[in-house]
Amino acid sequence: MELVTTHTHTCFTNHGEGTVEELVSAAEQAGVTTIAVTEHFPLTDAFDPRHYVAMPADRVDAYLDAIEAARAAHPTIEVITGCELDWLGDDEDRTLTAADFAPFQLILGSVHFVDTWPFDDPAQRGRWDEVGADDIWKRYFEVWCEAASSDAPFQVMAHPDLAKKFGFYPSFDPQPLYDAAAETCAAAGRMVEVNTSGMHYACKEMFPAPALLAAFCRAGVPCTVGTDAHKPEHVARGIEDAYRLMAQAGYRTVTVPTADGDRREIPIG
Repeated sequence: MELVTTHTHTCFTNHGEGTVEELVSAAEQAGVTTIAVTEHFPLTDAFDPRHYVAMPADRVDAYLDAIEAARAAHPTIEVITGCELDWLGDDEDRTLTAADFAPFQLILGSVHFVDTWPFDDPAQRGRWDEVGADDIWKRYFEVWCEAASSDAPFQVMAHPDLAKKFGFYPSFDPQPLYDAAAETCAAAGRMVEVNTSGMHYACKEMFPAPALLAAFCRAGVPCTVGTDAHKPEHVARGIEDAYRLMAQAGYRTVTVPTADGDRREIPIG
């Protein structure tokens, strides 16, 4: 079966490894036919004081050049120029314009910050004990729905239930949160992804959970697959397992963004 990953990272952030060329070469060798390179879009020093989370603004041009070079060197694989853009809501301190996003063929929307707190940062996980999973889950999905319904240029909403990363779960049934997220995403006309990286965190489960993925399917939300690889050797990790998870949730096709801004479908199940 054709393999695709529309969420990957490189050494252009200080928490990723491998060049764009190494990433694309590894994808080609693994049989991947479409890869989106989606480095973290620059953040300000207020949100990324150590320049660890996101790509520095002064490296964007080099990043774009590296993708173009990899595309030229690997004509048998579709290489999409992308980025992962953090939703900061009312705390947004960047002045973002259409020109900033013009070079990107795919923009992933992600929520890593809840009221300026990077809730999935291992160095700050102690706040989970202070606040409690119930309040954090409620606020996370509230922010996620704000992002999904916003006018930000997101095409795909990444790792929809990232709040479970550390294995902290609410005491209540999260299904109403799942249903609200699915309805919001469907109304906005956006896609979601099955992100295989969750299998390698404390939650030991892909993003999203089966019940949330099923809610997206019922709502008619198109779904793609991203490995969220931060090393070249992880570029194809779990893709076929993600397809099986999608089939179990009711999906019959994987939706794949294309470099020209369109979408195509891969049959599964």
